[in-house]
Amino acid sequence: MFNISPIILIEKISKLIRSLLNRKVLGLDSILNKVFKVAVLIIIKDLAEAASYYFTSGIILESLKESITVVLRKEKKKDYSLPGSYRLITLENTLVKVLEKHVANIISKAAEEHRLLL
Repeated sequence: MFNISPIILIEKISKLIRSLLNRKVLGLDSILNKVFKVAVLIIIKDLAEAASYYFTSGIILESLKESITVVLRKEKKKDYSLPGSYRLITLENTLVKVLEKHVANIISKAAEEHRLLL
């Protein structure tokens, strides 16, 4: 059994937000990562509390579950009837990107600690 805290620390969420790349396509919320990084300086405490609430209650807003997947052709492929000739791009809410990174980090750390990937 894993002991994973549902509380997200301000320092952790702030670090994850700073790691977002500036030159990415807008998500469903139409917030540029660059703008989100500036706004988060003001709302970081409330954002960490909201994210922690989502994890402790198990309640996720419907708007955070939505995404759009776009299929793009890869350039210079010989046969476009093959699935590998295409790339999928998923557009998500900016906060969802941060929360997914947080969960991925927790899973990765737990896998390392418990030697699950040997």
